[in-house]
Amino acid sequence: MFDFQRLEVYKKAKLFHIDCKKILVEKNLDKFVIDQLGRASFSVPLNIAEGSGKFSRAHRKNFFTIARASLFECVAVIDILEDEGNMNEFECKKMMKDADELSRILYAMIKNLS
Repeated sequence: MFDFQRLEVYKKAKLFHIDCKKILVEKNLDKFVIDQLGRASFSVPLNIAEGSGKFSRAHRKNFFTIARASLFECVAVIDILEDEGNMNEFECKKMMKDADELSRILYAMIKNLS
């Protein structure tokens, strides 16, 4: 097992991506939305993993920052999907809660590397 696979933030990011994929499969969404949310949600755990493999603090910080920015992109898509009626309030609140938790963890990791 790789070290990053033990990280709680990585595990939570994987679950967030899986939840995003479920939305993409279950909803009748435009292809560009599917592509955007799929890529952005996949980017979160991938950048956490890649950043964990970097030796310098600056490089790790950069990848964790990218992961957090990708998470924000997911939040924007989810927010718009709710406004368009493609997600109900319960689904949206759960995703936003999970995203908020991930964002706070990533923020702390980024600050610790500053």
